[in-house]
Amino acid sequence: MNTISSLETTDLPAAYHIEQRAHAFPWSEKTFASNQGERYLNFQLTQNGKMAAFAITQVVLDEATLFNIAVDPDYQRQGLGRALLEHLIDELEKRGVATLWLEVRASNAAAIALYESLGFNEATIRRNYYPPRTVAKTPSSWRCQSVCKTRWNNEVGLDFL
Repeated sequence: MNTISSLETTDLPAAYHIEQRAHAFPWSEKTFASNQGERYLNFQLTQNGKMAAFAITQVVLDEATLFNIAVDPDYQRQGLGRALLEHLIDELEKRGVATLWLEVRASNAAAIALYESLGFNEATIRRNYYPPRTVAKTPSSWRCQSVCKTRWNNEVGLDFL
């Protein structure tokens, strides 16, 4: 059974473990600790009581930025990333957030397909955003205008910057 709940400070060691396994350039423990608090909306997804994924999002006024999302490699390809991201979008909408931003490597086809299916579009390209030792292509900056309200209301459109 999958459960989504707030990611608390006490959950950071488990999230950090997933981070180490899921990302080529993982955050440090210090970075994890600094992305907690009042202006953050952070969630974890557990499967049968074990953390399988997490999302870290900063909210400022009516905009949010998804700083980090990861699914443990043992749990990938089960729709957990989608479920977590849909939950996040729903919660942001309840809080009146109009735009959700995220960064994604141009070479991360699976993530881009997920984001596009949820209404995200490419807004700009940030050159040299990721470490130079990566083999990834130039990363892109993506946004979801009106926090994907197009899922429910076709009158709200997505536009490019």
